Amino acid sequence: MKHINEKHLTEQAGHTGCGGRLLGATAALLTCCLSLGAPQACAADAPLVLEKSMTIPGVPVGPYSDVLSIDVAGGRIFATPQAAHAVAVLDLKDGHVLKMISGIGKLHAVFYSPTLKRLFVTDAATGDMKVFNGEDYSLIKTIPLSVGADALAYDPNSQLIYVNNGGTDAGMDHALVSVVEPVRMEKVADIPIAATDLEGSVVDPEKQLLYVALVTDSAVAVVDLRKRQTVGTWKLPPGKHFPFALEVDAAHNRLYVVCRENDNGFGMGGAFLALDTHSGRAVARLPIGGWVDGISLDKRRQRFYISTGVGRIETYAIGAKDVYRRLADVEIPLIAKHSLYSSELDRLYVDVPHLAGTEAQVAVFKPLP
Repeated sequence: MKHINEKHLTEQAGHTGCGGRLLGATAALLTCCLSLGAPQACAADAPLVLEKSMTIPGVPVGPYSDVLSIDVAGGRIFATPQAAHAVAVLDLKDGHVLKMISGIGKLHAVFYSPTLKRLFVTDAATGDMKVFNGEDYSLIKTIPLSVGADALAYDPNSQLIYVNNGGTDAGMDHALVSVVEPVRMEKVADIPIAATDLEGSVVDPEKQLLYVALVTDSAVAVVDLRKRQTVGTWKLPPGKHFPFALEVDAAHNRLYVVCRENDNGFGMGGAFLALDTHSGRAVARLPIGGWVDGISLDKRRQRFYISTGVGRIETYAIGAKDVYRRLADVEIPLIAKHSLYSSELDRLYVDVPHLAGTEAQVAVFKPLP
């Protein structure tokens, strides 16, 4: 991911471990995490409990796993251990690996279409989206994009996929959100974004808006999906806010933004921001752990889960008038910063890379109560 010294982390990976649990990728990260004093959730007050871990054997040491996707009907989850240059397909019931879909330079995001039975994968190295058959895992088509193809967002109303690409990685002075039509498996449009570093994005299907994190601009772009153009840019409050992941809470007219907050490239501190979707104004700010890359909304329990790279899931209960109550933290391995909550399965899935004594895996958490 951007703003991280990947070579340094890869070289340091595996040097420090304790009881099979990853304690740190670098000495600096370990020192920071210990100084944060993250509380350990006990059985009595934990909002989440570890149900099982699904190991992905044979993955080389490497500091990153990225976006997950779930096939609920087929009972599968698609994980992204970048060091394997492959998508890992796991059986949700017993956790065994069904397939390693190889041949991907630098995978970032995956999306599975249950109606089309196709898996869409962004490859930052080759600058394209690869489409695989969901039954035999064969490559169906490659859709050309720009180098640096990264995060994607799916709109259930239009049934289109929006892919972030271009910008710094492609040597461009702007970035693109490419519109992909999954039935024809074709790029149908490019939406220019006046920024060079994009991270997470999320669709508000009712308003037909796409929100895109502009990392180095410390802002969020608002894209009208009907007009296919940017209609606003919301600057975040003063401070070193680097937005990485977004979530829409339509019931409260809020956009949740999780940010890394520092300027040394390691994201040790962070912030949660709640933005009013009418004005873009920040109505709440909360401190969170650093190296954040994931936030999921649990509508059933009116809470959200934040996965950070400093070894914990942070959970907040949503109250009236923008009051957010922090629940007990739950430990996860360091650098396990991507997660996905499935409302259909009522589980939180965390993508864990292979570092130190921790094998690549998908950790499955059950929300409580």
